[in-house]
Order: sequence, then C-alpha cells, then structure tokens
Amino acid sequence: MSGKTKPLILISLVILLGLAAYAWYRHDGSEKTDSGLTLYGNIDLRQIDLAVNGSERLTKVLLWEGDRVRPGQLMAQLDLEPFQAEVARLEAEVATQKAVVEKLENGSRPQEIERARAQLAEAEALEKDAWITYRRLKKLLPRKLISPEEVDNAKAQAEAASARRRAAEQNLSLAIEGPRREDKAAAKTRLKSLEAQLALARHRLRDASLYAPAAGVVRDRILEPGDMANPQRPVYTLALTDPLWARVYVDEPDLGKLKLGMRAEITTDSFPDKHYPGWVGYISPSAEFTPKTVQTEKLRTHLVYQVRVFACNPEGELRLGMPVTVHIPLPQTPDTRKPVPCRQPQPQDGDPPA
Repeated sequence: MSGKTKPLILISLVILLGLAAYAWYRHDGSEKTDSGLTLYGNIDLRQIDLAVNGSERLTKVLLWEGDRVRPGQLMAQLDLEPFQAEVARLEAEVATQKAVVEKLENGSRPQEIERARAQLAEAEALEKDAWITYRRLKKLLPRKLISPEEVDNAKAQAEAASARRRAAEQNLSLAIEGPRREDKAAAKTRLKSLEAQLALARHRLRDASLYAPAAGVVRDRILEPGDMANPQRPVYTLALTDPLWARVYVDEPDLGKLKLGMRAEITTDSFPDKHYPGWVGYISPSAEFTPKTVQTEKLRTHLVYQVRVFACNPEGELRLGMPVTVHIPLPQTPDTRKPVPCRQPQPQDGDPPA
C-alpha cells in the first residue's frame, strides 16, 4: 500500500464514523420509518404507600412481596377489640337516649294524669276540712273554751292544706301539658351528639382494617404483626398495575406528528412474539435534557419531550422498568374519546378472598 493511499483510507474512515455518530445523535432514541414512528423507553407505573388510619398494634399482615391484590381486598388489620368496645359503649348510650327522647315526645300517660287529678281532689278535700276546723275553733275563742295557740295551729294547718291543693293543681297542669319544649330540644341535641360519636367510632373501626384501594402488586412489606402502626408508618408499598404506560421520548421535529389518542403497539425483548396495544395518553408540555436558556436554531431541533403510551397488560407481563419498543403508525386519525382502561386478570383459585 502506497504512502498516499493510507491517508485517504484514514480520511474515509473518519468521515464514515462521523456520519454514523451524526445519525445516532439525530435518532436520539427514536427511529422514523415510512410506516410510522418507533420510540424506545421503559415501562412506568405509579406506586403508593399504604398505612392504616389508626394507632394500635397490628394483628394481621396478610400479603407478601409480589402478591397481586384486587380493589377492596383486606391487606392488614389492627387489634379490633378497643374499637369494638367503644362502638358497643356508644350504641348503648344512643339506645338509652333514644328512650329518653321517646318518653318526652309521648308526654304523660293517661294513668299519670288520672293520678294527678286524684291527688288534687284529695288536696281539695283536706283543705276544706282544715278550714272548717279552723272556723269552728275560732268561734270558741271568745268564750275562752280554747286557747289562742290552738286557734293559730288550726289556721296554719288550713293554710298548709291550701298550699298543698295549689301544688296538686300545678302537678295536674304539668301532667296534661307534658314535658317542656326546652327539655325535648336538649334531649334531642344530646342524642345527635351521641349518634355523631357513634358514627366516628364505627369509622375508626372500619379504618382499623387496611383494604387495597386499587389493583396492584405488593412491592414492599414494611411492617409485621405485633408492630405498632399509625397513619405515618406505611404497612405496604403498592405498585399500581392500572394504569401502566411506556415512558418514551420524542425529539422536537417529530413532536408535531403525535396527538393524544393515537394508537400504538408495544413490544419487549422478554416476549418478542407478543404485541401489546396502547394509545398516546400524555405528551409533556415542556422539553427535557436541554438547558432552557439555550435557544439557538441548531439546538432547538434536539429537544426531547416525554410521552406516555398507555398499555394493555392483561397477563401482567409488562413490569416496572422493563425496556420496550413503541411503534406509532403514521399517519393516523387519533381517537379523541377517553380510552377505557384495560381489564385486570381475574383472580385464580387460591387467591385470598376480597
């Protein structure tokens, strides 16, 4: 090989490497074909920390890492005895107060009114007899057949009989009118207060059991039976399986080709023969990986935007962080209707009951 040929070969290699680097740089995680846009990314989902809304010792922690859960499935439980005892106590107080209110609403019974009338008749008879005795003794005083003290005593007894008669009249009037409106209002107000306390106690009893808020997979089991739980200490970390999406990035020149609702197809190296249907559900309003202050025309073409392509994962094969390839056919008319979430797999035999 001549000395002139070697520099030419080196120059050619440098040019080829430069073209290859430029092509890779322009792709930036995506490929444009005649049939659509191919993007590369990873599976992503939401995770939540689940805590029991109560402060008590845990007696049940039912699930382990990797267990699938259904909405409403029991996951953990506090010691229920203190909460049940509080509910029972308040139920008894509410029942007692309801009886008091019912008694006040019904008023006096007919027998009570008749008894008050009889007591009044008795008081009237005693009053009449006492005054007759006083007047008889008073007539004997001028003839000195009786002492003044005896006359005064008879008068006092007559006046006392009159007072008892007036009291009997008031008792009859109260029996006929029934309880006061203020007493009824106070009894009803106390009943409402006790019912509110009972509702709160029942709410705390329900909160002592932790139920799955949505379908998912247990990622971390943090507490064990016997641990003291409170609302600030999570029992589990739950990875939600619906919705689940592929997080991909598209460069700025291709951003205008994407619309919300566009159909997509997702593949993964773990299951190369399977194609998971999806749709474009989110397009980031802001660019990433480029300083906001750089706005030259050259760098504007390399801005990338996050796109979420929601995926149907009925068999649970797509997992958090899994690399995927997303193909979006172009051109297409996006479906502007809100996509229906994919159904989760039905529970198999042996799964714990909800």
